[in-house]
Amino acid sequence: MKRSDFKSRLFLKYIWSYLFILLIPLVLMTLFIYRNAVTNLRSEIEQSRLGQLTQAKVIVDGRMKELGEITSRVSYDERLTPYRIHDPYYSGEAIEALDQYKATSSIIGEMFLYLHKDPNIYSAKGLSSLDVFSKSYSFSNWNKETVYDDLNGVKFPTMRPADKVVRNAHLEDNMLAYLVPITPFSPNPHGTVLYLIKESELTSLIDSILGSYQGFSYILDNNGQILVDNRQGEALTAAEAKSLHGLTTGIHDRVLNGKPHSIVSVKSENIGWTYVTVMPSSQFFSSVVHVRSFIVMLFTIIVLAGAALALLLARMQYRPISTLAEFVHAKAKPKHPAEEAPLFGNELDRIRSALQEYSSRVDLQEPYARNHVLTMLLKYGNVQSLTPELADAFDLHFDRARHFVIAIGWDDAGETQEELHERQERIELLTQIQFPELHAHAYGAELPQLDQLALIISFDEVRSMDEFAQVRHIVEAVRGNLLETFDVTPTIGVGTCYGSPNQLNQSFIEACSALEPRASAGHGTVTYFEKLSHEPDHTLWMPSNSLMKLSQSLKQGSYDVAAQMISPTIRGLRASELSSLLRRCVCFDILNAMLKSAAEAGIPNLIQEIDPNMIYSHSLSELESGFLTLASRICEQVERNSRNEEQSQMDQIVSYIDEHYTDHTLSLESVAFAFAISPSHVSRTFKEKMGQNFVQYIWQKRLDEVMRQLKATDDPLKDIISRVGYLDAPNFIRKFKKETGHTPGQYRKLFAENDTFS
Repeated sequence: MKRSDFKSRLFLKYIWSYLFILLIPLVLMTLFIYRNAVTNLRSEIEQSRLGQLTQAKVIVDGRMKELGEITSRVSYDERLTPYRIHDPYYSGEAIEALDQYKATSSIIGEMFLYLHKDPNIYSAKGLSSLDVFSKSYSFSNWNKETVYDDLNGVKFPTMRPADKVVRNAHLEDNMLAYLVPITPFSPNPHGTVLYLIKESELTSLIDSILGSYQGFSYILDNNGQILVDNRQGEALTAAEAKSLHGLTTGIHDRVLNGKPHSIVSVKSENIGWTYVTVMPSSQFFSSVVHVRSFIVMLFTIIVLAGAALALLLARMQYRPISTLAEFVHAKAKPKHPAEEAPLFGNELDRIRSALQEYSSRVDLQEPYARNHVLTMLLKYGNVQSLTPELADAFDLHFDRARHFVIAIGWDDAGETQEELHERQERIELLTQIQFPELHAHAYGAELPQLDQLALIISFDEVRSMDEFAQVRHIVEAVRGNLLETFDVTPTIGVGTCYGSPNQLNQSFIEACSALEPRASAGHGTVTYFEKLSHEPDHTLWMPSNSLMKLSQSLKQGSYDVAAQMISPTIRGLRASELSSLLRRCVCFDILNAMLKSAAEAGIPNLIQEIDPNMIYSHSLSELESGFLTLASRICEQVERNSRNEEQSQMDQIVSYIDEHYTDHTLSLESVAFAFAISPSHVSRTFKEKMGQNFVQYIWQKRLDEVMRQLKATDDPLKDIISRVGYLDAPNFIRKFKKETGHTPGQYRKLFAENDTFS
């Protein structure tokens, strides 16, 4: 993997994309697992607390029921009647009875019996006055007067909250006071049984519920007072603690002290007490440390493996794009390395920009490329060279049964700009036309001469008319379109129909042969090659149309067509019964036609290289070979002359462009008009000779001149752009930046700084 790949934003974007594809479900899955572990742990803890609270409730309910039963027995025990208690003889039995009752319950710390309005109070230890009792049991929140009032006034069993008690002036303990009137449930009780219960007897039931967790455990009476509590951490306010009284049995969530808490509540239906535990919910998350550590380790391993996989996938995805981007960059490099443009945007942006540029160039060059293909078919007739992709791109199809070529000429060769524009409209009209009623379609091709066009026509035969009639109807339809649309009368030469599109070159030669004598035939005539004289002239002994076709093929450098004229004629002479003299005369006709064509093609001295006795001293087979060799030499020389002429003409065109590139009206059409050749021919030849198309060459000339003036002058940019023939300044600036990597202003400043430093 290249280090430069990591400098690519696109490559990094691919890596991050794959990482996000991995991380998003991984994070969600991790959160799900972690959340599920926390939820399960919380559920287990809450259910455990609920079970323990229920167990504590059952135990406390049992103890309270036990105290209630003891109180009932006390109220009906004859030994504890007011008479016997006050009788000195039986008072000992009363004290003994209280001791026995006290021993029956482990929860009782001390047990007292008080009879209303009595100055004394009785216990298992004996009789004492209320003053002595108050001194022996000093409550922090229950003074002597309140004790007296509660002992005389309580109507229902009442449990006082845990309070600090100092016993015998030096022993300190936390105890609850449970007052039960006697007789129980009587509207007019005559006394009260007082049970002192150590707080630890109840807190021991709830101490283990929280375990190692922070929180609170409460036992609330039926009025919401906290009887006992167990605190591990911050305490609740009295109002918040009292709000827990109304909770139903179960698990609840509530915000206390501004934090979410988990609350488990159990309510006793027998005595109305509420048993509650409160824990901050955040502890559940901190409790799954082992799960969290495992998840972090697993997450790290997966991320590292995913990063490696993302790197591999990103490289596989990025490599073709990188290769294509490098190719685009290589093709877009400026001529001068010092002016190489920095890369803007990511690789896809540069590829998209290059494709748009190439597409615009293709759209601009497509008509000329299409015309070049058709011109090659007319010259060589090799339809197999037209690939299916190319045929589809140019919409060229030769799937009909018959094919022929029409050569069209006119006298107005475009002497003015208006006539040149009209000629372009004719070309566009004839680019592709359909004749549905005649089962035919045609493709137009520009010829190098401004006053000529060729039309390739393919059609399927119609059973109701013969072939020549159908050809004539097609030709008349073409002629009618030109007359109706442009009010121009064309002269037309029509080649012979052939069954294979590979013979289009022959039909083209024939069409040109039929068109050539248009001056003598008259303006606006239609000449059919196959209607020219087929009968041998008595002085020539060869059909005149064959000689015309031979002559035209040699002038155009088409050796294949020339050979197809020479070889059949010589073979026919060998098979004929003509005399030797007449055979020699026919050979003279062929030789004369070839020499005449060579002279007209610009090869005047060819006759000096021919043996004067060739006709007499050679056999027909030797003559055939000699004629074919001569035809080959003529065609090669014609091709060579054509290339030289094109090169010379192209040198003139390049010089013309170099002189006029600052003219904003300069175009392919104006150059073609200036040199009296077709725009298609100029485009094709310019590309072949110069290695770049016409538009690119002019753009480069103007760009170089702008760059020169930016470095050499201080003139305004708009004036410089206008002087080089470019009218659209914003578009020029955009293209300038794309080519050089700098705006014109930056380019000028850059070179000014370079000059300063140098």
